Amino acid sequence: MGGDRDEELLRGRVYGQDHDDPRPGPRPGRTYAELVGGPLDGLLLDVTDWTGERIRAGAVLETELGSFGPGGKAVYGPRAGDPGRFDWTGDTP
Repeated sequence: MGGDRDEELLRGRVYGQDHDDPRPGPRPGRTYAELVGGPLDGLLLDVTDWTGERIRAGAVLETELGSFGPGGKAVYGPRAGDPGRFDWTGDTP
């Protein structure tokens, strides 16, 4: 798939859900943080069972779309004053 198509498929989806899932969007009763910037921009991250400490630590998420390709990870941290958004801080191998 091409880059623009990859980005289009990610919009409104929850990170980690299978792309063939018949209900790929957010589910009622769950809490999500929006990923902002970087290769996973626009995806939602399910943080329902995360503690405040875990949310403050941010997330290192596997992705093939980052600068390190397959096996690489994108690093996201909670936005100051808005823990419902995690901002991209870079990629890591």
